[in-house]
Amino acid sequence: MDDREKTDGQGGTDKPDLSDSELSGRLRGLGSALQRVQAERRAEEADPKADPTSTASGMALAFRLGAEFVAGVLVGAGLGWGIDYLFGIAPWGMIVFLLLGFGASVVNMMRAAGEFGRKTPPKGGA
Repeated sequence: MDDREKTDGQGGTDKPDLSDSELSGRLRGLGSALQRVQAERRAEEADPKADPTSTASGMALAFRLGAEFVAGVLVGAGLGWGIDYLFGIAPWGMIVFLLLGFGASVVNMMRAAGEFGRKTPPKGGA
């Protein structure tokens, strides 16, 4: 058994005793690693082009896009039903305005997501 190891009285060994200089060196190394990680996190938080899908604002955007899509389809369906009811041309008003509502909701979703009217393709795709 190494003279630097101690037994714990149950057959196992504790970690070897380290000198003060070794412990101080390890502490300085951990401190510098911690400062590096903290600096990286501050840089990520300060980055204005951070990925919105990894934050709470990404979730809010997803709920907004979903609500806009559903609202567009429901408004189109409601207008189509109203046209059918008033003019007795069922099911053509419902079909036409449901498709128009779908198209309008897709355009609204793309506009809200910032993909509509972009000159360059989005990241990760053509």
